[in-house]
Amino acid sequence: MSDWSEFWNWFYLIFLITAIPVALMIILEKRSPFKTAAWILVLILIPIFGMIFYLVFGQEYRKRKMFSRRGIKSLKAMRRLSAEQLKNIEQNKLISLAGLHHQAPIIRLLLNNSDSLLTTGNKLHLLVDGQQTFDRIIEAIEKARHHIHMEYYIFADDKIGNRIKDILIKKRKEGVEVRLIVDDVGSWGLTRKFFRELQANDIEIYPFMEVRFPRFTSRVNYRNHRKIIVIDGKTGFIGGINIADRYIEGMKGLGHWRDTHLQIGGDAATTLQVIFAADWYFITKQNLYGYRYFPPLSDAPGVPVQISASGPDYSWKSIEQGFFAAITTARKRIHIVTPYLMPPPELKTALKTAALSQVDVRIIIPEKSDASLSRWCTFSYVEELLEAGVRIYFYQKGFIHSKYLLVDDSIASVGTSNFDFRSFETNFEANAFIYQKEFTNELEQHFLSDLQHCREVRYREWRKRPLFDKVRESLAHIISPMF
Repeated sequence: MSDWSEFWNWFYLIFLITAIPVALMIILEKRSPFKTAAWILVLILIPIFGMIFYLVFGQEYRKRKMFSRRGIKSLKAMRRLSAEQLKNIEQNKLISLAGLHHQAPIIRLLLNNSDSLLTTGNKLHLLVDGQQTFDRIIEAIEKARHHIHMEYYIFADDKIGNRIKDILIKKRKEGVEVRLIVDDVGSWGLTRKFFRELQANDIEIYPFMEVRFPRFTSRVNYRNHRKIIVIDGKTGFIGGINIADRYIEGMKGLGHWRDTHLQIGGDAATTLQVIFAADWYFITKQNLYGYRYFPPLSDAPGVPVQISASGPDYSWKSIEQGFFAAITTARKRIHIVTPYLMPPPELKTALKTAALSQVDVRIIIPEKSDASLSRWCTFSYVEELLEAGVRIYFYQKGFIHSKYLLVDDSIASVGTSNFDFRSFETNFEANAFIYQKEFTNELEQHFLSDLQHCREVRYREWRKRPLFDKVRESLAHIISPMF
């Protein structure tokens, strides 16, 4: 009996020493009540491990300005140009010329929250699978004359990874500058041999935010989820496809891997370069600037595009705010495809409000997932969305990893951001916001094609699922804001 008494005495002492101070830290951060409650509940249920989990995954660095953007020359120029665009928008010049009166609020928002310049001289190619995407990437790399800049969450040491590596080495021998950023966690499988081979051929490759002790807790949670390429400052790629065989061959247990990517020709690729240059400066303290990297922007006719970035180095949750603005302007339809559906409260409310207002809100998510916990978290949001009239579809033909948003026939977004807390609040992400009827209609055709391989989930059917599934999803729902 005394042993148990001693055990509980030690337990309460540890609780007082660890959980309570950390809980006060969380409260003082003034996060959303939803997220604050989730963290405090974890601390109460598992005080010691909960504290460790918070120190590794829970700290909010956006407010602490851990990631400085000072000293980046390309960003200074971008801010100057965005200020000029805001002035022109206020005078209604730019909007009138591009015919973008309906999209003006979101354009103004992205200029303010992430200095996202509106560019009009663009040609876009929508890429709908891994093979098509890699064919286009390889073709563009082969044509490079001055530089190739690549930034990836996953760069695998497999068939497609080595094929691209060999082409990069060949281009470097031709005198083309090659720079490569890979996320240190996402690309953990890359060997030292892989790095050394590139470096031996004068290719600059760096891991983003190395996860090493003693700085483990301040870095492991902040991952560079971007998948971007910029070639000669005028050709760019952005979307959901990493450099790995799974995007061509699928995965065992999941089957075919369905994804979406975007090839950009024109000024939007130049603004995509600003994101790469900022990340390159963060890692190396080297400034990339000048005409060869940043060709002058034009006012040529083409597809209007804004490239928006978000992450711990931005003061605002830029992409989340862009999605919110787009959703709340919807009059007819909102179509979303995402592999993980864990919307923050504001976006969840916006979707439910739109559906209750009889806007056609449809969301495609995978029925099978590459991560079980993500699947349970995603499923935990299905019932209340269905109840509000949101139509949800489970993708059946393998695993869908696409990340795109359609609003009416005027706004589309394709990029690296999932529709979840992590992408909106924690990861380094990048999305293209596109304002053209022809493009949104093309993307809508792909949405309808994906819909052919889905089964719709009905509210009454979903409520009848087994009790065990409901309990498991409810538990997952608690930790979804921190997942």
